Amino acid sequence: MSNYVSAHPHRLALATVAVFRGIGSSETEARLIADNLVLANLTGHDSHGVGLVPLYLEGVRAGIVQVNQKPELVADADVMLALDGRMGFGQVIGHEAMELGIRRVHEHGICLVATRNSHHLSRIGHWGEQCARTGYVSTQYVNTLGLPPLVAPYGGSDARVATNPYCAAVPSPDGHPVVLDMATSKIALGKARVAMNKGVAVEDDTLIDADGEPTNDPSVMYQDPIGAILPFGGHKGYGLGIIAELLAGALSGGGTYNAGTVITKVIHNNMLSIIFDPGRLGGTHWRKDISRFIDWVKASPLGRSAEGVLMAGEPERIAHRACGTLEERNSYRRSILGGNQRGRPRRRRLSGRPGGCPDRMILLFPQHARARQ
Repeated sequence: MSNYVSAHPHRLALATVAVFRGIGSSETEARLIADNLVLANLTGHDSHGVGLVPLYLEGVRAGIVQVNQKPELVADADVMLALDGRMGFGQVIGHEAMELGIRRVHEHGICLVATRNSHHLSRIGHWGEQCARTGYVSTQYVNTLGLPPLVAPYGGSDARVATNPYCAAVPSPDGHPVVLDMATSKIALGKARVAMNKGVAVEDDTLIDADGEPTNDPSVMYQDPIGAILPFGGHKGYGLGIIAELLAGALSGGGTYNAGTVITKVIHNNMLSIIFDPGRLGGTHWRKDISRFIDWVKASPLGRSAEGVLMAGEPERIAHRACGTLEERNSYRRSILGGNQRGRPRRRRLSGRPGGCPDRMILLFPQHARARQ
């Protein structure tokens, strides 16, 4: 219990808004960032929650992350858009990019959106969910530059790429989309941070140290020289991570890792998204097929160690309904309670409630903190 503090989600969101208002963000930008980060905590992903605020502030202080940016349209071919995020906050750039794509899908039924030069796009499932709420299917490929490479190639002994997330979201008739959102590595870097702050080891076959030797110590990802995360599923996860690097990085114009890559220690994301309206494929049969398929899969008898069959996206909804989340004490203190630093919340009365933040207490019990790999 010593590693955690309790936080009311509404108050935590307001404090986070105050931090970003303090560095010059507009009210809209600050609320988009706060809602996104707190929702990540509430859905069980502390790795993508308010613990990231110190890293965001460091990017601003370094002059790399720019406040109040909107994506710039650099190429428009009707159903294909290329955007430059101008290193604005990913919560804004991602939201605007999906909105632009969604509007084109309204017109044409499909749209490909290539977004380059965004700061951290946070939990990629957030963007799949945004599309699914409009009834659209989407898939996202993401690569990361700026940080040192984090993931070893299959058969290699040092890091050469990043965790390169992949997401696919499919709306379902019951209003709960199937959302697959995963790093192509065994764990995301933020999961290593959470484990390190909790003082726990990671699972076997997840990390290697700087000498290429297997280790369970998450701190190797925060040492110099750095260790590496292994790809999930061996050559399969490695292959998917390579595809994400090429589609998101090379095709967007945002760049890929290579011998000349500049390491700024500030996250720089590129994302390629494909969004389409399944209704344009003819008929509504797909709705019934989705429901029948989900029912069929979930009717499988329980395995020996299983608690139940879940669809992708259900663990997040379950966590959100319980309002169960954990935020590391170290990260919380630095981001919200930190000393005299740019972005410290001012002593002023706050009003209003950011959307998406339940008016309930966050539960603070370590047993609820099941790390999602």
